[in-house]
Amino acid sequence: MKQFFKFMFASMLGTFLLVILVTLIGIGIMAAVVSAASSDETVISRNTVLKITLSKAIVDRSSKTKFVMGYAGPDKSTGLNDILENLKKAKKDDNVAGIYLDLSDIPAGIATTDEIRDGLLDFKSSGKFIWAYSEVYSQKSYYLATTADKIFLNPQGIVDFKGLAMQMTFLKGMLDKLDVKMQVIRHGKFKAATEPLFLDKMSAENRKQTSKLIGDIWEKMLTGIAETRKISKPELNRIADSLKIQTAADALKLKFVDQLIYKDELIAEMKKKLNLDEKKNIDFVTLDNYTSVAEKKKTGTPASKIAVIYATGSIGGGEGDDQSIGSERISRAIRKARQDDKIKAIVFRINSGGGSALSSDVIWREIDLARKVKPVVASFGDVAASGGYYIACAATRIIAEPTTITGSIGVFGLIPNMEGLFTKKLGITFDWAMTNKNGDYIPVMKPLSPYQSMLLQRDVDNIYDVFTGKVAAGRKLAKAQVDSIGQGRVWSGNDAKTIGLIDEFGGLTRSIQVAAELAKTTSYKVISLPEQKEWFEQLIDQITGSDPSAKMKAVLGDDYRYYQYLKEIREMKGVQTRLLMDTEIN
Repeated sequence: MKQFFKFMFASMLGTFLLVILVTLIGIGIMAAVVSAASSDETVISRNTVLKITLSKAIVDRSSKTKFVMGYAGPDKSTGLNDILENLKKAKKDDNVAGIYLDLSDIPAGIATTDEIRDGLLDFKSSGKFIWAYSEVYSQKSYYLATTADKIFLNPQGIVDFKGLAMQMTFLKGMLDKLDVKMQVIRHGKFKAATEPLFLDKMSAENRKQTSKLIGDIWEKMLTGIAETRKISKPELNRIADSLKIQTAADALKLKFVDQLIYKDELIAEMKKKLNLDEKKNIDFVTLDNYTSVAEKKKTGTPASKIAVIYATGSIGGGEGDDQSIGSERISRAIRKARQDDKIKAIVFRINSGGGSALSSDVIWREIDLARKVKPVVASFGDVAASGGYYIACAATRIIAEPTTITGSIGVFGLIPNMEGLFTKKLGITFDWAMTNKNGDYIPVMKPLSPYQSMLLQRDVDNIYDVFTGKVAAGRKLAKAQVDSIGQGRVWSGNDAKTIGLIDEFGGLTRSIQVAAELAKTTSYKVISLPEQKEWFEQLIDQITGSDPSAKMKAVLGDDYRYYQYLKEIREMKGVQTRLLMDTEIN
């Protein structure tokens, strides 16, 4: 009996504590909801400075997350769309006196950095000031900082300026140790996506295209820096080649920065700029908070809409999410925009290195149908290559930054042979009983037969033929010409314009303008698709563990990309139209 009461009271106590915990969580969530509802709009005073600290990962589209009980939702990132909108809003906002760029590194690709840079230069045309400060400028953050009227550096700080290098990770050595043979069937001598699996360094073709690519990106960066800092490009290259900037004093001497200063001194200087008393604090507003500052209301409600459809990440079947392209979800969004008469044009924003050839074709079909009804402008972000280019090639117009990685018109199939791993390393053997000669097609526990290899090569060649045919039709090029610039070769946006793969340079802002011009509308509202999960749903996903990627990102940090790289290899199904597997430009 004593044992019975012991367990009964323990059970009651556990239940009681659970009820209290659930109640507290509920109260916290309700309080946050009320707080969010009551503070949706931020009000700023005159002489406010917009403080931009780009410390979080920058994605094309911001999430709907809100802070609740210490949670910020699964996606702790900054949306490029919000950054660009805030810069346009701040340009016209009489309460914003200027911008303070508090920079270190830019957690984004170079094309995204270019879009932000263009937005800052546009803001600067208003006559308002931009000041930049850092203790350590990376090459990308310095490139962005050169939009500023004044660039400040900590007296013990540094400016990293050495030229670009692209790093590629090769797995052949690891696979050899595991006795795993990767069987690769590809079309395109430049199709380097598979090289990390059977080479231990770049092929000559890959080195050629990679060198050209980073050379074009570096040239664009040098041109921007030369224009704003009044330092010639030959001189900039000389400084980079010789690693001339080793100290803050070097950066000042070579005119890379305007003043060496501590942050307290910077604040004092800014107070003078704003004509503030020394004892009065500067009114700073962050990007996140400025997003909720109301714009001046326009008269009337535009009847027309332009839909921006965001497609980010690896291409596959199913639903996907904000950071992966599911053919079902994206196709549904395109179809919705096509069938809505109030939507006069579509901007298809793509940031993808490709993925499944089949899924790419499913999305291509919807874009092809949509452009027959209304203008479709494809807007490329950091990368729109291979499958990322496939889904765009039917668009009415294609717009990209000169630094966008694009092209890579090529196809491959990838089948691992893990017989050695299981048999030689683990002592596990396999045997088959089949009704037909190729009942085991496609095997992963033994090598492909010559006949099976031939079939796969035929499939890959056929998909390449379809791919080049659709690019030729969409871009109004001869198929032979597409083949000559295809073969899996990667191009910069600068070269892509020369060879006819894109129409003009620009980012998301320009793409929306072009879409409006093609639709012949001057009054319109911009809407975003696909529809996102509400912040509360994302919060529940994070708390319940339904979003495992959030936990992996938190644990692995910057190394998360290696996990993602291996995960994508594991999830590859069917023939792929995919860019280089894992590259890093620094």
